[in-house]
Amino acid sequence: MKYNRILVRYGEISTKGRNRKKFTSKLRENIVHALKEFQGISVSASRDRLHILLGEENGEEIIPHLQKIFGIQSFSPVVKVERDLQEICKAGLALVQKSFEPGKTFKVSARRADKHFPLETNEINYEVGSYVLRNTEGLSVDVKNPDIKLNVEVRKEGVYLSSEIYPGSTGMPVGASGKAMLMLSGGIDSPVAGYLTMKRGVDIEAVHFHSPPFTSDRAKQKVIDLSKKLSAFSGSIKLHVVPFTKIQQMIHDQVPENYTMTSTRRMMLKIADKIRQQNEGLALVTGESLGQVASQTLESMQAINDVTNTPVLRPLIAMDKLEIIDIAQRIDTHDISILPYEDCCTIFTPPAPKTRPKKEKVQYYESFVDFETMIDEAVRETETINLYAGAVSGAEESFEDLL
Repeated sequence: MKYNRILVRYGEISTKGRNRKKFTSKLRENIVHALKEFQGISVSASRDRLHILLGEENGEEIIPHLQKIFGIQSFSPVVKVERDLQEICKAGLALVQKSFEPGKTFKVSARRADKHFPLETNEINYEVGSYVLRNTEGLSVDVKNPDIKLNVEVRKEGVYLSSEIYPGSTGMPVGASGKAMLMLSGGIDSPVAGYLTMKRGVDIEAVHFHSPPFTSDRAKQKVIDLSKKLSAFSGSIKLHVVPFTKIQQMIHDQVPENYTMTSTRRMMLKIADKIRQQNEGLALVTGESLGQVASQTLESMQAINDVTNTPVLRPLIAMDKLEIIDIAQRIDTHDISILPYEDCCTIFTPPAPKTRPKKEKVQYYESFVDFETMIDEAVRETETINLYAGAVSGAEESFEDLL
């Protein structure tokens, strides 16, 4: 049985009122972008659902792409047939047998959206169910908890049948809630923060701070690979790589040791905010989890946040490390994050960083250096890399070269 379309269910988008069209249009745009390699498809969105018309394309190949698109609650490969009972029964039998194994149970769940169809709902259930039972040895009916649920929807333009439901990534379509800058280190937390932010409909661009020679090209490639993993959920992502060596050395030379971490985070936030302004972003995103390290106490956050009025989103703020690791493994960033390449957040780390810094003190320590000039220089020299889902990563290319 060859599917001829995929039915997409909206989920949370369905709760929207007058703005629903904006969200459905964005979801359609994201799906078209994610499936651009499949030339034969077309996508149509209505208020209640979205249809992907497959043409000659293979629906099985499209399924993995759809599972990474935010805004989809679930979806089902569908067969559309004419409003003829014999055609409906044959299509229903083929769908059930596709998933059937001896001992499995099934039920037919019909919905007659077109009341002019000659059979009522229960009659459709009986006719289709009887036909499937007569032609499938070892199959039985379970109306409460079936292994296979055959859905039959009768509409004016035809009859739609499906027997499989795939879960989507839920959330909101990426880009429906504006754009933000993700402060992306090479660790476990920040990629997860980026993923969760995209799940709420925010388009992200990543900002990474690179401090050669203290951080290596491998550390930079690690962040590029993490960004590519995130691009699978949005189609593409921009990565801004900021040269941070001069600023980090100046902080190390001029700021008392127990305040260097606070000052470093403040400079990072200032730079990320300037890049946000240049790229018309609305917020900053960090991977901070309350109390996890010295820079993530409330006192530290207050002292660091003092440098900007821009909203700082912290989607991990109430999560513990095991919860964050679980998501990182699910989105396939964990194994890259634990590669042993230093990032600028771990070099120059003081042995006893201040956990309750005073913003007045760090302001005083920073006042002896013209950091603004250095910040503007770092922003000017920032390298921007455009990354796309499905392209080969640098790490993979290097490995292939060895062969």
